[in-house]
Amino acid sequence: MSDYPSPSQFTTAAEFSSYLSSAGIDIPFDGAVDTDGNSPLAQPVSRGRFEIGNRWAILPLEGSDSDVDGNPTDRSIGRWDAFGRSGAKLIWGESAAVRNDGRSSPAQLLIAPATTGGLRRLREAAVSAHREEFGDAEDLKLGLQLTHSGRLSHPPPSGEHAPVTVRRHPHLDPTLGPPSDQPLLTDGQLYELIDDYVTAAEVVAEAGFDFVDLKACHGSLGHELLGAFERPGEFGGSFDNRTRFLRTIVDRVRSGSLGLKLGLRLSAFDTVIHTAGEDGVGRPITSEPARYWFGTDEFGLEIDLSEPIRLLTIMRDVGVDLICVTGSSPYNSWHLQRPALKAKPGEYTTPENPLVGVARHIGVTRRLRESVPGITTVGSGYSYLQRWLPNVAQAAVRTGMTDLVGIARMHLAYPRFISDVLDGRPLETDAIEKAF
Repeated sequence: MSDYPSPSQFTTAAEFSSYLSSAGIDIPFDGAVDTDGNSPLAQPVSRGRFEIGNRWAILPLEGSDSDVDGNPTDRSIGRWDAFGRSGAKLIWGESAAVRNDGRSSPAQLLIAPATTGGLRRLREAAVSAHREEFGDAEDLKLGLQLTHSGRLSHPPPSGEHAPVTVRRHPHLDPTLGPPSDQPLLTDGQLYELIDDYVTAAEVVAEAGFDFVDLKACHGSLGHELLGAFERPGEFGGSFDNRTRFLRTIVDRVRSGSLGLKLGLRLSAFDTVIHTAGEDGVGRPITSEPARYWFGTDEFGLEIDLSEPIRLLTIMRDVGVDLICVTGSSPYNSWHLQRPALKAKPGEYTTPENPLVGVARHIGVTRRLRESVPGITTVGSGYSYLQRWLPNVAQAAVRTGMTDLVGIARMHLAYPRFISDVLDGRPLETDAIEKAF
């Protein structure tokens, strides 16, 4: 455990604001949260083809509670009911595999023609609950995240690890596989996988959703391709090749007649893998040049947003409507992906004040929004702020640092957090602390 103070230790807004200033942490902060109709967080956002009823989003939450065929269970339906009652007007849904060998667990949701009816039930559960709770669901937008888990796949009923990958990686291969004698996916197989993504988008459209998200974050196959500098062929090496997978899917979905809007959840920055030093604190495993990471310098140690900005500019121009900004992967450097004070068992201790991680997420989102005007941005990494999350979310939206604020951990621990904020009800501090 580190000695950094938790946000929960500060009992007044003035105390927390003063601490941020004294620590030199650049996080926007409003001393009071508005709860009337003029609240920045209650305002609709309309940009391009997307109109969303307020500034809150539920980020992708993979429930791992589907049946063996990939259909949602009653437990899945219950989660989506809670999404609908949350008060958020953007439900990013959850990460769902486009084919069986890309499932992160044997209980991950699967998008296939045979699961269309189940997916429709998910959407209807959220919409019905939202309408029952708030009276109107016309400005509620719902989507699903399309993914292949790549080297993180565990599709067999036993849950056995069955990694699939697109590149060799000297630091990920020994821990996450696959074995060195397992072939990489060929270019031809990646084109077949693109077909699966397009089919999945057709299924999502038939199930009635508003948009699909292409997952390019947190170690998924789509994320790994962005860093495939050493891969030969059509999907590695140059920027054009490393982004070919995403660009081709977008082109094919947009050229069809699905009427779906498109989103992208992007790990816009990364770092080399961290591991525990003698004191248990996370340290980079190497400082040698290593081109394995997207959104970094050649050493993988400093953020470089030139390629993420270039990618998002292309995505905007070809019809992507939403970008959710996140970072890294929990398998590379959990503190970048998930600012938190406490590490999970077996993880290194955070090498930085988690509030620095929150500031990093907010700052990167702001830079991307400013650099790629016209695309609707959803910020993440806010949950560690705990009771002060609304103050920071309001300030970030009010000052144009992001269009929407997304939560995941906070929603799991406190499903009515958003509606309580919007309605001005006192926050349940016990529920908030369950997330930590």
